[in-house]
Amino acid sequence: MTREELKRIFAEELETIAPEVDLSMIAETDNIQEYFDLDSMDIFNLLAALHQRLIIDIPDNDASKLLTVKTALDYLVTLVPE
Repeated sequence: MTREELKRIFAEELETIAPEVDLSMIAETDNIQEYFDLDSMDIFNLLAALHQRLIIDIPDNDASKLLTVKTALDYLVTLVPE
């Protein structure tokens, strides 16, 4: 799966959890949790949604790797086969 496909999936799942989120509004290095005022449950739900959609295991301890678009994509690329 390409980085662009992963970005689209990441954005879709995030928007499902927090409909007010529009990733085009922020830089890839901005903290999405702070920028969009997401709580820890939102991030947990994002982990679960990505787990289900991509059929990958994301340990709870790795939640911090999903706090910017860049780090999320860098992380997801390592877990999802092309």
